Amino acid sequence: MSEEKKTFTLDENLVTAAGTSPADKAIQGPVVPPAGLRWSGLLASLLLGTAFGFVLLKGEIASWFRMQEMFRLGSLHMYGYLVSAVFTASIFISLVRLFSKKQGRKQAAAIYKKPFSKGNVWGGLLFGIGWALGGACPGPMLALAGAGHLAALVMLGGALAGTLLYAWLRDSLPH
Repeated sequence: MSEEKKTFTLDENLVTAAGTSPADKAIQGPVVPPAGLRWSGLLASLLLGTAFGFVLLKGEIASWFRMQEMFRLGSLHMYGYLVSAVFTASIFISLVRLFSKKQGRKQAAAIYKKPFSKGNVWGGLLFGIGWALGGACPGPMLALAGAGHLAALVMLGGALAGTLLYAWLRDSLPH
């Protein structure tokens, strides 16, 4: 990867890096909503996140037992949730694209194919090890932490520490 400096611009609701390939354009960056939407957007996110956590807990999606059952192929309970989540996401991405085209936007809900990277394999292995040790992926981990489970609070601390470690080592890691 070249050592050139990249400048970031806001283009059609995507943060893009000048001089990169289309596969690298969907990078994350600090996208700030218009001033009138800040607090209402934060409140909506908080309410949706709380509702999502409630659904995770009540549907036993955050249950360690259910996750173990899924990985041992003992029940279709979790697979039903996963299939319905993919189906629902597909519908909403299609709707966002449809309404964005009607409003004249070019790149709403853009999904780019990225080239293979060894870093993704190592990241996936670390993610899987953390999931196996903690018994939950990030969504259920947050729901369980919100419900006051001590083990989830420890996992949340580990996730935050890992995020800080990545931020500190990012420039020296393969991407």
